[in-house]
Amino acid sequence: MRRRGAASIAANPVLIGAATTLVVIVAVFLAYNANNGLPFVPTYDLRTEGPNAANLVRGNEVRIGGSRVGVINEIVAQRRDDDTVGAVLSLKLETAVDPLPKDSTLLVRPRSALGLKYVELERGTSSEGFESGATIPVRNAQPEPVEIDELFAMFDEPTRAAQRTNLNEFGAGLAARGQSLNEALGVLPVLLRNLEPVAENLADPRTDLAGFVQGLGQAAAEVAPVAETQAALFRNLDITFRALADVAPQLQETISTGPDTLRAGIESFPVQRPFLRNSAALFRELRPGVRALRTAAPTLAGALEVGTPVLRRSVELNRRLPPLFRSLQDFAQDPLARLGVGGLRNLSRILNPTVADLAPMQTVCNYMTLWFRNIASHLSEGDSRGTWERFIIVGAPSGPNNEGGPADAPANGGGPAATRQGAVPLPAGGDPAGNFLHANPYPNTPGGGRTNECESGNEPWLPGRKVIGNVPGNQGTTTEETKIVRDSPGSLPSDQRPPEQGGPGADEYPESP
Repeated sequence: MRRRGAASIAANPVLIGAATTLVVIVAVFLAYNANNGLPFVPTYDLRTEGPNAANLVRGNEVRIGGSRVGVINEIVAQRRDDDTVGAVLSLKLETAVDPLPKDSTLLVRPRSALGLKYVELERGTSSEGFESGATIPVRNAQPEPVEIDELFAMFDEPTRAAQRTNLNEFGAGLAARGQSLNEALGVLPVLLRNLEPVAENLADPRTDLAGFVQGLGQAAAEVAPVAETQAALFRNLDITFRALADVAPQLQETISTGPDTLRAGIESFPVQRPFLRNSAALFRELRPGVRALRTAAPTLAGALEVGTPVLRRSVELNRRLPPLFRSLQDFAQDPLARLGVGGLRNLSRILNPTVADLAPMQTVCNYMTLWFRNIASHLSEGDSRGTWERFIIVGAPSGPNNEGGPADAPANGGGPAATRQGAVPLPAGGDPAGNFLHANPYPNTPGGGRTNECESGNEPWLPGRKVIGNVPGNQGTTTEETKIVRDSPGSLPSDQRPPEQGGPGADEYPESP
């Protein structure tokens, strides 16, 4: 028996047309929404922040390892806290991806040369993952993508012109150098092996190669305005280095000994500071003497002129000195000479107090210089046959015990007053008649515990009384001064000298003996 209901539905064209239309509508709906995922299928939803949308559109694929794992559901622009604008992508991923490690990175990559893009996810190794609905931070969007138009924009007109120039120059440079290129290729593997650790160091983040390159760029920007000056500097350096090439061994020796020299300087300079301070103080104290030497410069110049021939003759003298020094050495090694030196040492020790006692006679009272001056004047008269003594006869005074005859006591008055050339007149109230002896055999001189005075030649005449020995009172230490003959060969005329060297006004500068 046949069922009429089923046959009636299949035979009804209206119902068949309606069913067909419904199936077509559902197929079109599913095809339209295929890029957004099938409906009623569970998904793993994430949001990710990026620097920009990078020409992405809604429905672009999300891939991991080249396999499609989801699509972009939504793209929204977002303003950050630093006033920059970025993009927030809503990703609809398969549940097989869940959970995505938190150290995963994403990169927008081109799918074709026509501009179609997709998001490439690279799974990390972290044990923690993003929960569904979480946001991947912008720091995970690395590296920054480079668009195809940006790549093509790099080859602008100046760059193309430079490339043409490089090709021409490299072509001319490599022409006829095949053998050299072969040799270079032969040693290139060794270079690459050595280059590998260098490249690893440069790639290490601690090397900060990017900062180094940025610093080079900034340095180049700073020196660009003085490029011509630098070019002139390098040209001059080329001239300098060519000149230094002739003394390269000496420079190398200097450089090799430089560290030891610097080390010695570091050790010795602090020790030399007291010496330098003392030297500075010495030079400050020498300034007055150096200023005084300016006036003596003509005399010193004459001495140098006279001394130069003497120095030349000293060479011959030096040749004759070795026998003399050998004789002196033999004499010094003679035992008798040592006894003689010991005797001289004892003599000097014995004479030292006497000399110290007699020294003030010259250094203070100028007695020895005055004696030689007076004895020279005393014997200065003469002719071509010789000189004779200059004297005058003085009559002896009258009275008892006078100097003209025998006496039993010192003259102490009596008889007419002594009259002698140059005698000092008697003061008022003095005895005009009488002969009084004035004798001082041992006048006071400074030193030896005596009165500090130059008594000889300065004793006053005490009229009307006998004086034997030291005169009462202190006569001071002033004696007659001697003068140095100024006009010597090689010196300036007296009218052109300064006062302190016997020129005009020299009386204002008394001379020491």
